[in-house]
Amino acid sequence: MHQADAHTEAAADAVPADGAGTEDTLELRLTEELLAVLGPERASPGAPPDASALVGSPGDWSPVTTPAGVFQLVPVELARDLAVVSRWMNDPAVAAFWELAGPESVTADHLRAQLEGDGRSVPCLGVLGGRPMSYWEIYRADLDPLARHYPARPHDTGIHLLIGGVANRGRGIGSVLLRAVSGLVLDNRPLCARVVAEPDLRNTPSVSAFLSAGFRFCAEVELPDKRAALMIRDRAHRDHL
Repeated sequence: MHQADAHTEAAADAVPADGAGTEDTLELRLTEELLAVLGPERASPGAPPDASALVGSPGDWSPVTTPAGVFQLVPVELARDLAVVSRWMNDPAVAAFWELAGPESVTADHLRAQLEGDGRSVPCLGVLGGRPMSYWEIYRADLDPLARHYPARPHDTGIHLLIGGVANRGRGIGSVLLRAVSGLVLDNRPLCARVVAEPDLRNTPSVSAFLSAGFRFCAEVELPDKRAALMIRDRAHRDHL
């Protein structure tokens, strides 16, 4: 699936794709080795999934005031939000990269996989000035298939984004919100040193938005379903970019 967002380190840092055998990362299990890496956030073996254990609780993150208005993340509720998210997914500009156009069941399956998963990805609505206008996925990039394609570090946190309404596109709002959300991740996830994204290289407005939001272009990475621009916003540089 091509994500809509999903906006240089030295060339030696880039890990070339190895072709076959990469897709199975999607079924990555939380082994004891990985649980040790999770540190104080580790889940107890056999315990039910805790949606806040791996990514945190974006719904508890405070709203932020941006130049575009007051913004906050609201975790998706399937019954409440399916219709609007599915409508956005069927916008041709979105469908070209997310590849989730079709009946509501297509979007429902995509959302349910996260909502009923182990918490490594949290789908959210972006609410600006009290109105839902964007869809976000906050996910553990180091536990994602992406980690097979770049030198991931523990607690790297990824962002996927789509802007739902045409009226909110092409006005710089995406950059404003990307800066705000990556800031929220860094503020609320102290073990996370980097926010990561992998927009499709063909999606030049998205890549440009990430650059304007303080992300740096690190490498081109060949993913199973797209050639992507690896974008990183570093905690250490957040006040300078």
